[in-house]
Order: sequence, then structure tokens, then C-alpha cells
Amino acid sequence: MSRESYAGKINRKFTKKVHVVEVAAGREPADLVLKNATYVNVFCNELSHGDIAVAGGLIAGMGEAYHGKVEVDVGGKLVLPGFVDAHIHLESSLVSPTEFVKAVLPHGTTTVITDPHEITNVMGTDGIEYILQATEGLPVDVRVMLPSCVPATPLDESGAALDYRAIDSFYEHGRVEGLAEMMNFVGVVGADEEVLQKIVAAQAHHKKIDGHAPDLSGNALNAYIAAGVYSDHECSNMKDALAKLERGQYIMIREGTAARNLDALLPLLTPQYYTYCMFCTDDKHPNDLLELGHMDYIVKRAIKAGVDPIIAVKCASHHAARYFLLNNRGAIAPGFLADFVVIDNFDDFNILSVYKKGRLMFDGEKLADVPRPEIEPYLVKHAHETFHVAHLEAADFAETRPRGVLGMVPGEIVTEDAGYADKIDAANDILKIAVVERHKNTRHIGIGYIKGYGLKSGAVATSISHDSHNIIVVGTNEEDMAAAVNRVVELGGGIVVWDGEAKGELQLQIAGIMSEEPLTVVNEKLEKAKEAAFTLGVSRGVDPFMTLSFMALPVIPTLRLTTRGVFDVGNQKYV
Repeated sequence: MSRESYAGKINRKFTKKVHVVEVAAGREPADLVLKNATYVNVFCNELSHGDIAVAGGLIAGMGEAYHGKVEVDVGGKLVLPGFVDAHIHLESSLVSPTEFVKAVLPHGTTTVITDPHEITNVMGTDGIEYILQATEGLPVDVRVMLPSCVPATPLDESGAALDYRAIDSFYEHGRVEGLAEMMNFVGVVGADEEVLQKIVAAQAHHKKIDGHAPDLSGNALNAYIAAGVYSDHECSNMKDALAKLERGQYIMIREGTAARNLDALLPLLTPQYYTYCMFCTDDKHPNDLLELGHMDYIVKRAIKAGVDPIIAVKCASHHAARYFLLNNRGAIAPGFLADFVVIDNFDDFNILSVYKKGRLMFDGEKLADVPRPEIEPYLVKHAHETFHVAHLEAADFAETRPRGVLGMVPGEIVTEDAGYADKIDAANDILKIAVVERHKNTRHIGIGYIKGYGLKSGAVATSISHDSHNIIVVGTNEEDMAAAVNRVVELGGGIVVWDGEAKGELQLQIAGIMSEEPLTVVNEKLEKAKEAAFTLGVSRGVDPFMTLSFMALPVIPTLRLTTRGVFDVGNQKYV
């Protein structure tokens, strides 16, 4: 930055600071005043009263004598700090970041902490840069945690393999907060050199390191935390959560689409424990965003379950801001960002308006314009050219020797070892499943069998296949499996239900995992594709695509399928 531009920046900040101080002191009118406010005071754990004055996007002060250019009477209502999602993968919404922001702003979310490891597994460091550019200047602050596991394990074939050197320069970006969920807890506990280098590098930049270590305990947990992992969002029961909390980890209570842990962890939301707890969604799919909401849904659920409303609000705002050292948000106090959620009351919890930096973004009915950030052309081109797969034939999926059977567990993404099979037997729910490498045209195809999916005819294929996002397909015959995969490639990514022809499909042309269409359109096409899958026999208790997408992630027990074949996670060997 040149001396002139630096001087100009300082001058602008000085001018803004003078304005804030003058308004706070009552010598100048505020830009906005919320009159007669009853607001959550996160510092005193009570409801406070007074006018809230805003200047330059910041809260200048609270009191009784403020006047502004714009005054809004919020008497009889409640004003809360803007909500903060402590951990989410934006890609899980299946839409662009702009569309995601349009969906969550009306629900009071003003800041999210995202881990772009889905797109990074496809595009490498270009994926990180894509998300940073695609979220620049949006009216929801998108803070980024750098992916720690690309690929998730050495067993995966992803679009890139990143060590600490590859991501180190990104720590200098103003919106990068740290190192995202360290899923390779085995590597941490085992003092793996490459894994610990990533943690040391993040700490050298004075950044946070988030965790991902379900049910880790004893000395292994001690080693994981001692290495420098500060939080965990994978706790599904109180035993696991307390083991981590008593050792100093922050607990991110997750209530998303794929995993819902709020009910099990409600006992944390008491005066004894809640100080080190915050809320997150992790994954949030289109239908959930449209039908249930976002962070407001978690707060409402907690309050209805008997949690003190102020505790619920603090876990949805102040605690995440404090943990990530975002010291100017998550509270209604002088000098904090003027991010407000105005609701009717705690019982009904209807959101009446949302302000971002003092600007009215949602008036209860209409959302203000949300910009679409400019993305460099080379990144757009890369995001739309991520499939390198030769045309496939039925013979590519032929296999006569016995293969392991992934036994699906109703309502879960874990599997059981269901033995072996050497052919499709749809009448007994034994289907063929395959993972097709799609990043480098290796022609690697892992083949196995799956039980519990229920498909009776045709095939289902998707390029959402955690975390490497190769193409995963399940079918009752090899011809339809090949056709479904070829159609996914032709679309440049997506979800396809095939039975002699496409019965339902959703194009995901951004890295094969996100659509360029509006959320409502994406949801409509997704629901039609789901219904097509159910019509072909997929069990109604199974999400045809979400459940399938996790069958290739070799960090979840018991059996998984990679591009190299069926893998036993517990015994760490191919079967």
C-alpha cells in the first residue's frame, strides 16, 4: 500500500471515529436510533432498556436522550445481537454464497464462520480463493477457516493435496480466522509430522484451530487438545462433551441437516457449563433453510426446551464472536457493530427486522438488495471445469468377485459390515455402489455393494461425495449406473436419478457441488429428484442423496467406499 493510500485510509477512519464519538456524546444526531428498545445485555445477563444510537455502522451508545436522522420505535419488542454460526460449510446449501446470504439474513444471521473444505477438495487453493472472492462485501460477514484436511485422509483421491505451505499465505487475509476442523485426530495424537506442521503454522499466525474428534477420550484426547485444538463440534452426547469441556475445549453445539445434537446437549445450556458453548449448523441443506430457518431455529428450539432465553441468545451470538476474537460483534454495547435482530417475544420468536451495520436488511417481509461479488474469470473457469472423466460403459462397472457390503443404518450415516456379495440382488436390497474418480481422469472406479438403500430400478448418481467429491452411484444394473454417471459429467456436476432416462436431476455447475440458480429453484428441483428416487424404490426413511454422499467418506465407521474399493474404517484396511 502506498503512503498516500495509507494516509487516506487513516484519514477516513479518523473521520468516522470523530463522528462516532460526537454521536455517542450527544453532540451530533445519530444515523439511526432504535427508540424505546428492550435489548439483551450479554454482559449482565439481563434485559436492558434505552434508545440505541448508531453511527458509521457502529453502536455509539445506549441511553434516553439520543436523536437521529432516522428513528425507529421498537417499543414492545426485543432487540438481540446478530446471530453468528460458529461452523458451517457454505457449500452444503448447494447454492452460491450470495444465495445463501439471501436465505439466512431474514433469519437474523449476520456472521458465519465457514470451512470451505468441500470446494477446496475439488479446486485446491483456488477453492479457498473462490470462496473469499464470492463472499467479499456481502451483508453477512463470512469469515473463513482454512481447510486442514485436503484430502480428508490419504485414502481419498481429491482434486488437490495441500500441506501447510500451500495454505500459509491465506492467514494474512483479513477474513481468515484460523485452521478448520482437524478431522485427522489420529494424525494429531500420533504426532504425524505433516499434521502437526499445520497446527504449528496456524499458531505462528496467532489463529484458532477447530476440532473434529467424536468420542475421543483419555490420554488420546489430552494429546489432541495439548497439540492446540481449541474446540469441537462433533459431540453427540454429554459424556463426550463434558470430557472435552473439562479439558478446556469450547463446545460447538450442532443442529444442522445431517447431524442434530441439540437435544442431547441441552444440559450444557445451564449456568454451570454454557460459558464455553456456542451454536453451529455445520451443514444446512436447501429445504431446511427454507422450511426451518437457520440460527433462529436453534435458538427457538432451545428456548422451547426450557433454556434461559438469554443463555440461548448468547450461545447464538456473543460466545462465537468471543471465541473467534471478533471483538466488535455479538453484543449490544458502544463500539460494537450495529448488527441487530428485532423479534416480537421469546415465546413466539418471530423476526420482525434485521439490521446489518445499522442498515435495515430485512423489514419482516422484504429483503434488501444483496450484491453478487465479482470473481476473477480464471476462478470462474476453473470452477466450471472440474470434471475429467472418460465416457463410461456398463462394462466399467462389471465385477464378478465378492465385494464388501455396506449395511446402512436407519437414520444414521454410519454403516455396518453386512458381509460380502458378488452380484446385484435388488429383490433382497443388495445393490451395486461405485465411486468414480473425476478430478484427473485416472479411470479409478471403486466397486462394492450396499444394503438398506431400497432402490428397485435404475440408478442414482451424485457428484456430492464427501469430502473428495468424486462421483458416487448406486444402481440395480450397470447400464443405468454408467448412464447416470455420464449425465452427471455432461451437466458439469449434479444429482441424477436415472431409469432408462433422466427421471430427475439438479445441475451443480460450480465445482460440481453448488448451483448457480436461486435457492427456491434448487430446492424445487432437489425435491422432485428425491421424489423420483422414492418412486424407483429408495426407502422413504433415507435421504437419497445426502445419505449417499457420506458413503465415500473413509473417516466414518464401519465400511466406506473409495475409488480404490471397500474400506474397513475400524481396522484400516480394504476388504
